[in-house]
Amino acid sequence: MTSKDASPRYSTPSIILHWLMLILMISTYAFIELRELFPKGSDPREAMKALHFMFGLSILLLVLPRIGMRLLGETPTITPQPPAWQQASAKLAHWLLYLFMLAMPLMGWLTLSAAGKPIPFFGLQLPALISEDKELAKFIKEIHATVGEIGYYLIGLHVLAALYHHYVQHDDTLRRMLPKSKTQALD
Repeated sequence: MTSKDASPRYSTPSIILHWLMLILMISTYAFIELRELFPKGSDPREAMKALHFMFGLSILLLVLPRIGMRLLGETPTITPQPPAWQQASAKLAHWLLYLFMLAMPLMGWLTLSAAGKPIPFFGLQLPALISEDKELAKFIKEIHATVGEIGYYLIGLHVLAALYHHYVQHDDTLRRMLPKSKTQALD
């Protein structure tokens, strides 16, 4: 929902969820990349993988209210307003990010389920979504890894677009998602 009378900033809950999701995504990527520093089967490597799973599932848990806020909340108008093609591109990129935040944790959960492995979530063991099938687990894992690589570019594009709007276009795209104190610091 977009409103011409919207606040010049996103709501505080939207801002908090946005930055929390960024921290979770950075952490999720970091844990899966850092596991490579440790030998296969070692405790630190297994801990990194478990943290990757748990932070990824946290993204799944939080993306649902995030999508709800996006659909039901007001989107502040960008000032000065960018061209229609940029607005359409931004909307598409945002929905691709939401799809990414839904699909990646679900694929991870499906991979663990099909591999017959436990699905850890901060002291809980989540149920398997599908029955064990090692070949299917390999297939889903490959898709998960490929989409994960694409995610680097999607997230990077999002960051570059925000910086472009702030430093080149000189509009308030970035300021709308910053806490008030940070907004003033960028002025």
